[in-house]
Amino acid sequence: MLFKNINILDENLELKQNMYIGIKGDKIDYIGTEMPKQDYGERYEGKGKLLMSGFFNSHAHTPMTLMRGYGENMSLQSWLNDRIFPFEAKLNGEDVYYATLLGIAESVRFGIVSTTDMYYFCDRMADAILESGVKNNLGRGLTCFTDEDLKDLIAYKESKELYEKYHNSGNGRIKVDMSLHAEYTSNPKIVRQFAEFTKEIGANMHVHVSETQKEHEECKQRHGKTPIEYFNDLGLLDSKTTAAHCVWVEDNDMDIMLEKGVTVASCPVSNLKLASGVCNVPRMLEKGINVAIGTDSVASNNSLNYIEEIKFFTLLNKEKHKDPTLVTPKQALYAATRAGALGQGRADTGKLAEGYKADLIVLDISDVHMFPVHNLVNNVVYSASGSDVVLTMVDGKPVYRDGEYLTIDIEKVKYEVENSKNRILASLS
Repeated sequence: MLFKNINILDENLELKQNMYIGIKGDKIDYIGTEMPKQDYGERYEGKGKLLMSGFFNSHAHTPMTLMRGYGENMSLQSWLNDRIFPFEAKLNGEDVYYATLLGIAESVRFGIVSTTDMYYFCDRMADAILESGVKNNLGRGLTCFTDEDLKDLIAYKESKELYEKYHNSGNGRIKVDMSLHAEYTSNPKIVRQFAEFTKEIGANMHVHVSETQKEHEECKQRHGKTPIEYFNDLGLLDSKTTAAHCVWVEDNDMDIMLEKGVTVASCPVSNLKLASGVCNVPRMLEKGINVAIGTDSVASNNSLNYIEEIKFFTLLNKEKHKDPTLVTPKQALYAATRAGALGQGRADTGKLAEGYKADLIVLDISDVHMFPVHNLVNNVVYSASGSDVVLTMVDGKPVYRDGEYLTIDIEKVKYEVENSKNRILASLS
């Protein structure tokens, strides 16, 4: 495909106008101000459009689309124990498959090209990911409330099998991460053993960290350490780690995260909705930590509208610190694109540059809410809407375009998800 006469946000997130971008195979082959001599196939008219890197959702539980709106106005623990866990206990593989497809459809509708996921029935999630053409860092969430060894846990066996079967499948679109749920859902022996296994096979780690004050302080009471200190001492952070939430981390925690190269997945909307607090993004950026953006699940969000997430990412810290200069639009877009890609271990994507993977989105910038333009980056962050995304491309192949889901039978997916919801609710009544 050749994008012609189109505005772009280049690899430095700087606006360039009336550009030509040639896509060859799964990569960006040409960027220039002149029409290329090479034939790139279909020509996409770019007038009134913006081409940029797609978004990287750095923390999610995609199949929880099934629970959208199911638990509202509840504290985190009540939400989990009274609504989410009982519902999830009724799920089967087909439920998860179709719920994943629904979440993928919503993701590409809003410009998300890759997601870092933690859930179960991950083989069926992998099927949905491969069929739909998107990218995903997929992990089977591991918990342990007994004194068992790691290798006796079903979650470990499923994680190992998932890694052996699906890691780097789909031409690298799927990367299998190891996923420890959290400090409070495991024990030191399991953390140490899982850390050693993850390091041994060279996988990434994905873990919830300091999402609530209760979680953070109770860890200090149990172990005399913050969750980050605890995980670091047990070796968990020796692998490339994405730490989700990090709302209550302390200054020393941030030093450890910087030293270990941890990526923080800030989830502003979910944290705001569950009243968990606000991740101290400005301090993390000041220290040089790689900060990315996650949606968490739609059960606690309640959408995958990623541009909305980016806007909240900038606004919450301005209010928290009473400083309107904190977290600039360019910092937010970097967190949403390149920082997320790097956190997933995908160094070949996340920016619009020659030789990089063509994981791109097109926004319609011709509507009234995008006028006038003093600075287009500011408009994308503060004025745009997720519905402005008109094309989402992964590895050079469009997966969403002008209202059409090109790799998903969306009507069948909606039908199956509704059936799953009704069956589960009937069994809970």
